[in-house]
Amino acid sequence: MDTYDLIMRNAEEVVTDEEVRELAADPAGKRAYVGYEPSGVLHLGHLLTANKLIDLQDAGMEVVVLLADVHAYLNGKGSFEEIRDTAEQMKAQFVAYGLDEDTTEFVYGSEYQLEEEYTLDLHELELSTTLNRAQRAMAEIQGGETAKVSHVVYPLMQCLDIEYLDLDLAVGGLDQRKVHMLAREELPELGYDVRPALHTPIVADLTSGEGKMSSSEGVTISMEDSTAELEEKVNSAFCPPTRDPEGDLENPVLELFEYHVFPRFEEVVVERPEKYGGDLTYEAYEALAADLESGELHPADAKGTLATYLDELIAPGREKLLEIRD
Repeated sequence: MDTYDLIMRNAEEVVTDEEVRELAADPAGKRAYVGYEPSGVLHLGHLLTANKLIDLQDAGMEVVVLLADVHAYLNGKGSFEEIRDTAEQMKAQFVAYGLDEDTTEFVYGSEYQLEEEYTLDLHELELSTTLNRAQRAMAEIQGGETAKVSHVVYPLMQCLDIEYLDLDLAVGGLDQRKVHMLAREELPELGYDVRPALHTPIVADLTSGEGKMSSSEGVTISMEDSTAELEEKVNSAFCPPTRDPEGDLENPVLELFEYHVFPRFEEVVVERPEKYGGDLTYEAYEALAADLESGELHPADAKGTLATYLDELIAPGREKLLEIRD
């Protein structure tokens, strides 16, 4: 796989392709980032973007992980002391999951977001950005919560983070697209360059195949799950035997194979008794998906295999959590 293909693997969208190709032509020393609001235990949403960061490290880029403590404070997630304790726990989990500690820079937002220059730039953005534009970029408010001024400031800070972290590429889930587009519109007004953005897919709800897998509602898989809990969740997952790319429902089992398992394992082995056809070995996602659709691979066997490989991926982080809590 060449550098461009590695950078683009499992990307839902890039803005723009031309800019990403320029990065791929000379990736050494280039800096990419994802920002995470410290929220405790890592789940598959965090780990999907973490897989992309690992791809970028393999491509020769440097990775910055923003532990967004100020953002979390603005979102009412606790005191700075509580948030930083959570952030340190998240940092340990990311390293355990596979981010290269030598080429990953972990940064607290409070290390630069409270400085005078940043604050003045933030006020400039507040002056130049309409309330409607900021509201379109801000994250969805959960559970009928009333929007606060801090929720509108939040996306403006995300725009400035791209400049102040000296980045060459911004990475996030597809739900971050509006923020990255806002940054491309507004940063030049401050005299700063625009940067390309890469967006990873949103995995569907595990039990329905609809919407978004979320730690706040529905069922998700996290590093806190035991092997038995993970197996129970995967075995109850929605897994139709056919794919319907034009329909409203996704197959979360296939999505987890595509976005989590195949990027981290050279081959996937489905263990089956000889009376059911014996083991199946896959070196690429499409072959597994095709066999599920044809009936060669039974959904129950796919789920059991998925649980085994996901458990191997999150086991080091689970052990790290146990160490921290002991």
